[in-house]
Amino acid sequence: MLRLPPFRYLAPRGLTEASELMASQNEPAMFVAGGTDLYPKMKRRQFTPRVLISLREIAELKHIKGSAEVGLRIGAGATLSAVAAHPIIQAHYSALATAAESVSTPQLRNAGTIGGNLLLDTRCNYYDQTEFWRNSIGYCMKKDGDICLVAPGSPRCWAISSADTAPVLVSLDARLRLVSSQGERVIAALDLFRDDGMQPFTKSADEVLAEVLLPPAAGWHSSYLKLRRRGSFDFPILGVAAALRFNEDQTIAQARLVLGAVASHPVDAQDAAQLLIGHKLSHELLEAVATAATKRAKPLHNADLTINYRKQVTPIYIRRALEQITP
Repeated sequence: MLRLPPFRYLAPRGLTEASELMASQNEPAMFVAGGTDLYPKMKRRQFTPRVLISLREIAELKHIKGSAEVGLRIGAGATLSAVAAHPIIQAHYSALATAAESVSTPQLRNAGTIGGNLLLDTRCNYYDQTEFWRNSIGYCMKKDGDICLVAPGSPRCWAISSADTAPVLVSLDARLRLVSSQGERVIAALDLFRDDGMQPFTKSADEVLAEVLLPPAAGWHSSYLKLRRRGSFDFPILGVAAALRFNEDQTIAQARLVLGAVASHPVDAQDAAQLLIGHKLSHELLEAVATAATKRAKPLHNADLTINYRKQVTPIYIRRALEQITP
């Protein structure tokens, strides 16, 4: 049986208290919300914080309020189940409802939060193993080693971003509110991420992700498709988030296309999405867009299934995600 390492558990009741507690720690500390990914990683000794600061009791993190006309404010502590079941999200931000519903299992979606999913640590077949397994093959640079076992000659870590909601929120042009003891700031969802398997987020250690801010729906339609070995539970090995806004004549006025689980960050394939502007959806156009977007996906031996299969299925999933969107 894998056991948690010893740690102190602190349970603040407000955002200010939580950020001040984090800033005051002299030992390694981490925030925890649902803990559905953090606790297993602690058991595998991928994370070894001496202090956990819980966000579960902070009521101001759990809301979902607003409308399609003015936009939504989603507390980062809202559970994935609540996000998936929310009628406004289902009707006007459907890709987000689909992505939230696709995460793991019902039990874990009832505990896991949208903020926790956004801040999901990057994953790799050589990293997401028990400490005994990692020690037996020699540790990788993401934890305790000095080489990338996926690409031994590379100076960087190639662990991939596997959060289902991340590419969707980027495609929906969401913003994120971050709060720390120094104040707060609002950033574009895309700006939360950096292309670095070891340090994948721009958020500082003492910042709390407080809210996800969705803009007005304003005629946008969206979809999300997820590739995984099994039909449930598994992390994505490809995620395709698409969002389109149509003109009255059904030509496309605006388009966004974002790929997940193909790099250490959500990949914004805006150059490919621009090919859609001013046109109606057609088989030939979808093939051209899928081909262009696939060039941004460079899978490695760091996830499930083979590289060749993942390369071949990428344009198919891009085309299908766009085909799901109708004016």
